[in-house]
Amino acid sequence: METIACNGSEDSSTIFYLMGIPSLPKSLFLPIFFVFFLLYLLILVGNALILMAVVAEPSLHKPMYFFLINLSALDIIFTTTTVPKMLSLLLLGDRLLSFPACFLQMYLFHSFSCSEAFILVVMAYDRYVAICRPLHYPVLMAPQTNAALAAGAWLTALLLPIPAVVQTSHMAFSPVAQVYHCFCDHLAVVQASCSDTTPQTLMGFCIAMVVSFLPLLLVLLSYAHILASVLRISSREGRSKAFSTCSSHLLVVGTYYSSIAIAYVAYRADLPLDFHIMGNVVYAILTPVLNPLIYTLRNKDVKVAITKIACLQYPKNSGKA
Repeated sequence: METIACNGSEDSSTIFYLMGIPSLPKSLFLPIFFVFFLLYLLILVGNALILMAVVAEPSLHKPMYFFLINLSALDIIFTTTTVPKMLSLLLLGDRLLSFPACFLQMYLFHSFSCSEAFILVVMAYDRYVAICRPLHYPVLMAPQTNAALAAGAWLTALLLPIPAVVQTSHMAFSPVAQVYHCFCDHLAVVQASCSDTTPQTLMGFCIAMVVSFLPLLLVLLSYAHILASVLRISSREGRSKAFSTCSSHLLVVGTYYSSIAIAYVAYRADLPLDFHIMGNVVYAILTPVLNPLIYTLRNKDVKVAITKIACLQYPKNSGKA
């Protein structure tokens, strides 16, 4: 049997060959390309509209919407790390990634994924303070505090994946390493190595569990306090108003952790490799595409601000016609 030559940790001449979804017929590449392309456009346009609405509308200059624009900016950057390469693979058959490009994509994908979890925690804390400690809200959620919370979420997320990415980069790979994925996911790259994959698989799994479950625990803790406070409100109208301020965030949290659950089940269950890959693709696209829909359909303030922007633009366009 032919022995596969492996490069050492000091050699970054490895080329990574993305296998995509191995059993996907080529006849479906173009239709799936158009589906992903439309979803990517929806992510870009939807989140850009939220960014413009919050920045342009003074009534939205509040902590909740400050964190929302962080989430919208994150969703644009997060999907841009992976989706363009997937589109290129589907349309042009562009499957190659250099060693630095692959590890940069891996680092950014996992960093921004962590950022989403932490920003959702910060948003849950904002709702907790607004409902459970309303008299202290202006002090506890001052602009400096909001900036520090957002910066802390981003910085922590940027630091967390570094050990796993650095350790994986020191593994040995064949000159052309086959990655069974649509992008350089950590686990897929580890499995493409010809070193012992057990330590890196375990490290990646532990980091993923911490990043997934610790933020979820903090979100659930915030909402347990919120629920207790809301149930103490005597009027039905007051309870309804309090719950309505949390509904959009709860839907986003539910979407985010549902996509994680899909990816986790696809990985742990005894399913074909294609299901694992598709689980990760769903995780990479589902939340960013649904977030702007949730906030434009469920949040009246954001909906009104976006309508104002549209109404301001329409007379300009019609006047030129």
